[in-house]
Amino acid sequence: MKHLRILLLSHSFNSLTQRIFVALREQGHELSVEFDVNDNTTIGAVELFTPDLIIAPFLKRAIPEQVWCKTITLIIHPGPAGDRGPSSLDWAIINNEDHWGVTLLQANEVMDGGDIWGTANFPMRNNSKSSLYRNEITELSLSLTLTAIDQFNDPTFTPTPQQTLDSISIKGGLPQKLRTINWGSDNQQQVLRKLNSADGIPGVKVNLYNRELFLYAGSAEESINGEAGEIVARSNDAICIATVDQKAVWIGQIRDKNSKTPFKLPAAKVLKDEISHLPLVDNEDEIRYEKRGEVGIIHFSFYNGAMSSDKCQKLQQAYLKASAQQIKVILLFGGDNYWSNGMDLNMIEASNMQSESTPAEASWENINAMDDLTLAIIENSQQITISAVHGNCAAGGVFLARSADLLWAREGVILNPHYKDMGNLYGSEYWSYLLPRYAGSERAQKIMGNRLPIGVEEGKRLGLIDESFATSHQQFIEESIERAHKIVDNTDFEERLKRKKARRSADEKRCPLSSYRTTELENMHKNFYGSDPSYHIARYNFVYKVAKSRTPLTIARHRRKGYRSE
Repeated sequence: MKHLRILLLSHSFNSLTQRIFVALREQGHELSVEFDVNDNTTIGAVELFTPDLIIAPFLKRAIPEQVWCKTITLIIHPGPAGDRGPSSLDWAIINNEDHWGVTLLQANEVMDGGDIWGTANFPMRNNSKSSLYRNEITELSLSLTLTAIDQFNDPTFTPTPQQTLDSISIKGGLPQKLRTINWGSDNQQQVLRKLNSADGIPGVKVNLYNRELFLYAGSAEESINGEAGEIVARSNDAICIATVDQKAVWIGQIRDKNSKTPFKLPAAKVLKDEISHLPLVDNEDEIRYEKRGEVGIIHFSFYNGAMSSDKCQKLQQAYLKASAQQIKVILLFGGDNYWSNGMDLNMIEASNMQSESTPAEASWENINAMDDLTLAIIENSQQITISAVHGNCAAGGVFLARSADLLWAREGVILNPHYKDMGNLYGSEYWSYLLPRYAGSERAQKIMGNRLPIGVEEGKRLGLIDESFATSHQQFIEESIERAHKIVDNTDFEERLKRKKARRSADEKRCPLSSYRTTELENMHKNFYGSDPSYHIARYNFVYKVAKSRTPLTIARHRRKGYRSE
């Protein structure tokens, strides 16, 4: 294979861009990334890097003519051939399409109107825009991109002009009025489609308690009902709204743009004063336990992988309860989109506006709750614990997963095992014990310093991942359970448990876990309470979605000092 110099041009280093970055780097291509901030920045990046090929996974504006007329530029469009315009996936969900697609287009003077290098379709799932984007859209995008690189190297390949298509569909952005919920006529599935179409951005606008709010993270409720449009129940985090067909929907997140906290927060916390009189229901969507023979399975799924102090404590309680059962293996299944991304930065940012604590105090509480959970897993000497990672994982979430005896990952998962992008955070979750143990001291420092996403193949080479298998979430879940039972049934299970205890005992004598935690937290205390405000600024920018003004040098190699293109 001929290795290419490829520039990834993207609005941000989102999950799709990271997936393509990891796969192309694995193939040996020379890569650099530029955030498409403005024309001059993009043109300058191309002049500095002189790429053979430009790939644009995620854009919000047209590419300058000075770029695409000189260098072949391929744009990933999340729609089938002939579909044009923004909000493509939003339209597909709201229109209840059976199938949708991804198309790889060559940039030209017409938005989404360039020649087609490849297209593929997939059956639509009844799920959120975010889930479809991070799974079906991402996998097809990668497949089309890898094929396009082969086509780029093939002098006989000719892309297909869109003029040859039978039809072209040009749509603008999906207006909020089409997402508006009519509680008097929309049934449960219609309400969920509107919520799913707006998940992530922009949310569904409603008026509740004379407040203009945006709703996110909808899920079905079959056993609770009431007057359509009324909030009929609450859980610790979510609210339940009745629908016209004697069913209901749970709303997990709300954004009140007119409040002091105009970002997404758990719905029940945003409306805590208004709904305090409503019945409190145990909504099991976030943490659920099941027992299959001698395998205990803990399912947990937190919005965007964010784990607040409260969620860490509840997951720790569920883990300790499971470890007290007569089981031999504990399987930890996170969510489809994210296994865990560590601390809940939105809740931390809201702390000084919703409680008497400061963001520094909330950060300190959250990191200690993460550490307590991680410690419970490391110190469990009664069972074999397996982290079954089938969604992406970042920061403290990676080391929470690695605290288990085994870490299994679904093919295609991306890990970001570093903290420094969040204002030079030192990090905790016993990473200073876990990372050198599995990756070695030299590679541990490289991982933390490079601040780059890692795919499953590299993760296995580094020791962060023990095994990877399956491409679909359901296949991964089923195979993980099957493999867990094989561990239970293996004749050397007791010997394996003895080796685990001996290793932990030897490690503890060499350096106690408390020592790792003390050192990590001393550094984190400086991040939270010290004179350097980097963490607080980075957290604010993350929560308020402040776009980066420049591309980090860790991924923009063409902007590093002394870089010269060959």
